[in-house]
Amino acid sequence: MSNILTVDDNDAMRRMISHTLCLGGYVVAEAPSAQDALDKMENQSFDLIITDMNMPNMNGIEFTKAIRQLNNHRTVPVLILSTENKESLKKNASTAGANGWIVKPFSPTDLIDKVRSVIH
Repeated sequence: MSNILTVDDNDAMRRMISHTLCLGGYVVAEAPSAQDALDKMENQSFDLIITDMNMPNMNGIEFTKAIRQLNNHRTVPVLILSTENKESLKKNASTAGANGWIVKPFSPTDLIDKVRSVIH
């Protein structure tokens, strides 16, 4: 069973993602900020990290760069969620080490399909 960390400063979005992933059979941890996620990552390992792009203090690309500096999470797949769909942002995310991009709004099926394509 895969362990996923979802990071989003919007409580409702984070709960919806978590609920969808739990229904898909995944174990989910939630973090309201990139810093909270980094703190969780010190004591727990994850098979996938899903992060919002636009968050205060550290955006999804900056967070991805921070993840890639951690020995125990350097190779963990990262998906970025965003309302934006600019190719330049996607390219920057990929360069930072992100493994995919999901545009909000998305259907639960689209989310599960994307997660499965990255970790299975």
